[in-house]
Amino acid sequence: MSERETSRDYAHPYRPAPIRVLNAVGGVLATVGLKTKLDEASLLDAARKKTGLDDFGDEGFREPLRILLDSIEREARLSTLGRIITRTRLLGTLVNRLRAEAAFKAHPEILKQTLAPPVFVVGLQRSGTTMLQRLLAADPAARYLASWEATNPAPDPKARPGKPDPRIAYARTGERGLQYLAPDFFAIHPVEALAPEEEVMLLDYAFLSTVPEATMRVPTYASWLEAQDHTPAYEYLRRLLLLLQWQRGGDRWILKTPHHMEHLDVLLRVFPTARVVQTHRDPMKTLASFCSMIAHGYGVFTDHVDPVDVGRHWSRKVLRLVDRAMEARAAADSARFHDVSYYDLLADPMAQLRGVYDYLGVPLTAEAERAMGAWTQENAQHKHGKHVYRASDFGLDVEALDARFAGYRERFGIRRESR
Repeated sequence: MSERETSRDYAHPYRPAPIRVLNAVGGVLATVGLKTKLDEASLLDAARKKTGLDDFGDEGFREPLRILLDSIEREARLSTLGRIITRTRLLGTLVNRLRAEAAFKAHPEILKQTLAPPVFVVGLQRSGTTMLQRLLAADPAARYLASWEATNPAPDPKARPGKPDPRIAYARTGERGLQYLAPDFFAIHPVEALAPEEEVMLLDYAFLSTVPEATMRVPTYASWLEAQDHTPAYEYLRRLLLLLQWQRGGDRWILKTPHHMEHLDVLLRVFPTARVVQTHRDPMKTLASFCSMIAHGYGVFTDHVDPVDVGRHWSRKVLRLVDRAMEARAAADSARFHDVSYYDLLADPMAQLRGVYDYLGVPLTAEAERAMGAWTQENAQHKHGKHVYRASDFGLDVEALDARFAGYRERFGIRRESR
């Protein structure tokens, strides 16, 4: 049987028939003012009512929330389903802030803990960061952020000792929903309830992250975000990691998100014991692949996906990630960084993993090696389908962009892939 390939018709997102009906009916109702609310007051009130709590912690999150909501309403052109999902996600974020602050008050020992040594895997999107993180996380001694924890980091009041955590069931529902709504996205970047997830989801609890612009068109918010001090987001990330560690410990944190490339200076300051493992791959190959992933993701939220606009926004953004990461590394202690080639990782994963463990100064046990080998066997490339994409789909000027990446390519000895 031939391998299923992802679609390149980004302007016409996949829609199950029931969702097409929902969006059509919702579109008609929206013309008379009947649509899902996406305003600050209704979201805050709903979070308070759902939890019976009213302390959100530091109120600094409210300005970025307001700017995001305004950008969504003016620029994102969300479908009916897109508005429902967005409200659900934003409400969940606020609910978890309330529950987290309640936990900090009830258990002051949470913030008195010493954070387990964090290892941050960074690198351009589609450069092997997920593979490396999941291999490192396979070590039983590792503490990783599971997808179900990223969506609900605070303890659920309905949880009962000896019973499955209700947050896992919630995450499984989301996993099945994504498979139903966007099977192509799932083939590109599977989101599995029990698997490691990116802590950019936790940065989003300060409403200072690239999550919104990675899921919908919000250029005003994205531009505003680049001018902000991200220290509050990283400080809140640290608080949430302590909260999660209090619930389930481990010898060291294995974390990962490309978002950190834009703020390595802040990360190193807020996490003074952090080690950073950076992956490297031909940036032109990663950019086209990532634009495809973004376009498929946008299609869940809107009927108006412009792949050329996606390419324009994210090519500029990725150049910014590279430039800021190189600046931060030039100013930082080189001992805090270790580099991994995407090509070497694919060719001999265990050799690269041994290199990471040597860098960290921790033993790679036989048990960990077996677990890593098992993960590799169970997660063959194209497991959920083959990702097909072209730079031309996104209007990318390959020669001009490649010239802009020349310094990065030379600095880390990155070869060109065939295109």
